[in-house]
Formats: sequence, structure tokens, C-alpha cells
Amino acid sequence: MDDAVFTGNILLLAVVFWPMLAGFMAYFLGSKSERLRDIFAILAVAVTFVSSLLLVQNQGTNLRLVDWGAFALYFRADGFRALYVCITAFLWLVTSIFSPEYFGHSKNTNRYWLFNLLTFGAVMGIFFSADFRTTFLFFEIMTFTSYALVAHDENPKALRAAETLLGVSIICGLVQLMGIWIMHLRFGTLEFARLQEISMAMPDKSLFYLPGALMLVGFAAKAGMFPLHIWLPKAHPVAPAPASALLSGILTKTGVFGVAVVSSNIFMNDIAWGTMLLIPAIITMVLGAVLGVFSNDLKRTLACSSVSQIGFIITGIAMLVLLGDYNALAARGTFLHMLNHSLFKLILFVAAGVVYINRHELDLNKIRGFGRGKPLFFFIFLMAALGITGIPLWSGYVSKTLLKKSLSEGYYLFYDLPLYLPLRISYWALIITGGLTFAYMTKLFVTLFVDKGGEAKAEKRYISLPSAIALTISAAMVPFLGSFTQTKDYLAGLAKTFFHGNPLKYAIPYFEWGNISGALISVGIGVAVYMLVVRGLLMQRSESGAKVNIDVLPAWLDLETLVYRPFLGFVTRYTSIIARTISSLPDTLVRIAVSKKTGLITKALAGLPDATLRLVFNIVLRISGKSHLPAEYVSLNSLAFYRRMRLMRKRSVLALRRRLQLLQKKSAMAGNFYVDLLLFGMGICVVLVFLFSRALISY
Repeated sequence: MDDAVFTGNILLLAVVFWPMLAGFMAYFLGSKSERLRDIFAILAVAVTFVSSLLLVQNQGTNLRLVDWGAFALYFRADGFRALYVCITAFLWLVTSIFSPEYFGHSKNTNRYWLFNLLTFGAVMGIFFSADFRTTFLFFEIMTFTSYALVAHDENPKALRAAETLLGVSIICGLVQLMGIWIMHLRFGTLEFARLQEISMAMPDKSLFYLPGALMLVGFAAKAGMFPLHIWLPKAHPVAPAPASALLSGILTKTGVFGVAVVSSNIFMNDIAWGTMLLIPAIITMVLGAVLGVFSNDLKRTLACSSVSQIGFIITGIAMLVLLGDYNALAARGTFLHMLNHSLFKLILFVAAGVVYINRHELDLNKIRGFGRGKPLFFFIFLMAALGITGIPLWSGYVSKTLLKKSLSEGYYLFYDLPLYLPLRISYWALIITGGLTFAYMTKLFVTLFVDKGGEAKAEKRYISLPSAIALTISAAMVPFLGSFTQTKDYLAGLAKTFFHGNPLKYAIPYFEWGNISGALISVGIGVAVYMLVVRGLLMQRSESGAKVNIDVLPAWLDLETLVYRPFLGFVTRYTSIIARTISSLPDTLVRIAVSKKTGLITKALAGLPDATLRLVFNIVLRISGKSHLPAEYVSLNSLAFYRRMRLMRKRSVLALRRRLQLLQKKSAMAGNFYVDLLLFGMGICVVLVFLFSRALISY
């Protein structure tokens, strides 16, 4: 077992378990005083943030909670983990500062704080995990706690989106668990470092493909990668704005964390794995941007943008694998775009929350002109918009430049090989997607700050002072990190070990013409898409003469509705038929065998029902103090008895159906398949908690 620094041990425990404890404390404080609860929750997150900053000074700290056979919790705080835990805590702090303002007149705020802080601790456990066992445990905790965040408003859209999140997470989580079991069965360990050593000693990675692919399903679902992205554009818009910022900025990165661990530790230099990862990454990147262009809801547009930006990040991981010894740019670009996306979506989703608490709307046609005359809000939104579109001197430009250069390195490295054309297409797909990003962000910017709205103006104090300070600091970080590239290079250097990135052999000329021209091409594409598609095809003049956004995509054009739910219904329906058929097979075989036999066996089996009925009658009569019935009575009255029993059964079934219908009216979730999934997943968690309880007690 690795020796751990004592201070490191305390900090690791505090950062993971303190937020969970604070969640329960905040819940009980809320019953006494809402203001005291809010202050306590913000301070609890602030303490965690300070602790995570201290961990940056203790890089390399390990902690095994206990060494108990196959069920040992194992944490590690290397450069990437410590940095991303700091980023996570910072996002949680900003959203916590904004939450009291957002939930000022909301119900179930105690519940929100409980599950918010439980999710916080689970996310910290994931980022610190050093083996797949620990990762899976905190993944499942995060699944159930984040369900409560999405379903917070308890309206039909929120409940359906939460069902989708739950269904995707549990089904894909079970697939992931199967992969973990197979991995442990084949290689005897689940530690990231040990699996990397085993993989490096095995040039043939075929034994890793099956467990790796199964584990990838679970991680890709949480990241929001195509075709498992269906929960993300639905969950983010309906969740409260602070929760949406966390779902997009941090929770999707837990899935990216898993994809990066599997890919960089096990499949480095594996062409098949890298190609298999690159294809859905590019589809995710382009598809999310296209959906963002067509969206007419502020938060849904940002959610589709998250899908697209996750595609950028997974593309970086794929290039990390394909380039192998030449993956320095891919490793840095992947980490920096993770950081950038977390920061962008923190600012944009909280800004969307500001719009909502003033207008109580997110439809672009109903929030037109909200930002006019609000210079601070203009600055906050503009910084994030310029950053996410990759404009030079803003932080998104740096990470996108690194990703583009890694793709260009790839198609030069694989020149005259079959992989050349896919990499070349991927390069231009990235540039075109950058243009689509510019188009939908311009659409949002024009709606908020250029167009004139017909609704009443918002109050003069549209944002509280603490929220304004937190958002301003966050927004100022975007141009700072984009202009002072040495800072980002330093941070990327700390994180490269986690991604197994190689050292840079030369300084990166971020602002040379070749790199700037790529960004300008994306801007040109974005201007064309905005003018021709957004203004030309997706808008029409209303009766008042103003141009308004229109919905072009049909409501039925939805992967979940068209494919996943029908497939799930088909599987459950026909597997139940098959199960009933198999369960009735023994009785059927006995009846067939009996029908072909004669003699004593046939007579005995044929007389069994009367004998059984006589036994039941005699027991009932004995209890009532009456004498036994003769055998002839049962034989003569058995037909009437059977008819009466069938009538009673029919009445019972009808009564049961009426009772179920009543329950379904009282609760929209009663009898829902996702409730079964929820209970099943909770059962898994109970089993895992039982298994880990001995480890916790032993420590």
C-alpha cells in the first residue's frame, strides 16, 4: 500500500466527505432558518474550495481508505485531479452564491441544498478516484443525487427529463459495471496505474476491448457523447439555473474523466480504439452545434452547445490515443478545453438564471432586449460568448488552436494511410463547428442585447451584489487566460501526466497567422450561417413587423422518442413473454407426459384437485368447529366451487386494477418503468454501501 502524507489524508477525506455531511446539516438548519442554511451551505463550499487549493501543494498524495480485499477505496491527488477539483469547487462556490437569489421564492429549497451538496461530494470522489471500483461507487451516488436536481421543479417536463437521465444512467451504469467485473476477472486489478503497466506490456490489446467498450458506454453516457447524449438537451433546460451550470460545467466532465482514464491508461497508441472514439466524437461535436442553431430556448441552446463542446473534448482524447508519442498538443488541448468549457457554462447558465428570475421566461422571442442598458450583464455575457466561439485573445481560442493543431499533426503523421482522410475531414469538421458555434452565440447575443423586446423592463436591480461580483470575476478570467497564455501552458503542464502526454518540444506560436486564420475562417462561416440560415430561414416577421424565431424541426424528430423508448418497450414486452413461456414450460411438459400415460399415476394426478380441495375444506371446517365433509361432497360440488373461485378472482383483479388506476392519477410516476429502475439502482447502492461499510468501520 502506498504511503500517504498525513495532511494529504485529512484533506482528501475532507474534500470528499465534508460536503456530504454538510448537505444533511444544511437540510436540518433549513427547518430553523433559511438564511442560516444558505450562509452555512456557502461557507461549507468555501471551506472545500480552500481545502482543494491546499491539495495543489500536495500533488502525488495517495489515500487508501482501507485495504480490504477487492473492496478498497483508493484516492489520489495528482496534478490534474488537484486542479480539476479546484475548478469544481470554484464552480460550486459561484453557483452557491447565486442560489439564494435564484431560489428566493422557490419551494423544496432544503431538498435542493441536500442533494446539491451530496452531488458535490460524489463528484469530488470521482475526480480523486484512482481505481474503477471507487469511480463506480461515486458515479452511482452522483446519478441518484443529480436526479433530484433535474426533477426539482416537479413539473411534467422536469420529471420526464429526470426519467431520461435516470434511465440512461442506470442502464449504461449496469453495462459499465459488467465491464468492470470483466476487467477485474481478466487482469486481477482495477487500479489505473496497474492497468496501464499491464497494457504497456501487452502489444495486443484484444483482451481489453470488451471490458473497455462496456466501461466506455457508462462514461460516454454521463459525458453526453452521441448516441447517448439524449438526456443532456432535456435535463439542462428544465433544471434550476445553478444546477444547470453544474450539470454542464462539471457533471459531464466526470464522464470525460472516465473516457480519458480508459483511453490514456489502457489504449494508448491503439489505432482501432482511437478511430472508434473519434467517429462519435466528431458526430457529437457537429450535431450539438446544429441543434444549437435550431434551438429557440436560451437554456436549451446552451445545453446543445454543451453536447458540441463535449465533442471537441472527446476528439482531443481520440487524438491523444492516435498520436501516442506525439500527443503533447492533444493532451494540453483536451485539458484546457475541459477547463474552458466549465468556465464558459458557469457564466452562461448563471446569466440565463439572471434572465429567468427577471422575466420568468427562456423563450428567445420573450426575452428580447433583456440585456439592453445593462453594461455589467453585457460584459459578463460577451466574455463567455467570445471565449466559447474561439476568438483570439480569449481562452477558448487557445484550447481550440491546440486541438486543431493536434488534428493537423495527425493527418501529416498518417499521410498515405487509410486514417488520413478521416483526420482531414475531422479537421474541417472542427472548423465548421466553430462557425456554427459563432452563429448560435450571435443569435443569443443579438436577441438579448440588440433586439427590442415588447415586455416590461426588468427591475433596476436585476442581480444581487454577491452574484454580480462572482460572475464578474469569472468573466474576467476568460480574457486573462486567453491573453496570458503562459498561465494556461503552466496549468496544462501540471495536468499532462494524468493524460500521459509527452513534453512539448517547441514553444506554441498561438498568434501566428496560420492559427489565427483558422479562427477567422470559423468566424466567416458563422457570419454566413447566421445571416443565411438564422436570419433567413429560422426567422419570420410577426404581425407587428418584428422578426421572430420559429421552430422548424418537428417535435417528433427526437432520438429518444423514435428509437430508445420504443426499443425499451419492445425489449420489456417480449422478454416478459419469453420469461412467462419459460416459467410455464415445466407444467406444460408434465401435462403432456400425464396425457400420454395411463394407470395409477394418471388416476392419482387426476384426483389431486379433489384431494386438495377436500384438505382445504376440512381445515376450514376444523377451525370453525364443524365435522369433516365426506369425499363425495367435494366431487359433487367441485364445479360450483371452481366457478365461484374464478368469479372471486375476477372481482379481485378488477378491484386491483381500479386501485392501480387511482394510484396512477395521484402520482404521474406510479407504475413507471423508471421507478423500477430507480428502485433497482437503489438496491445496488444498498449492496455497495453494505460491502463498503466494513471498510469504513475498519478505518
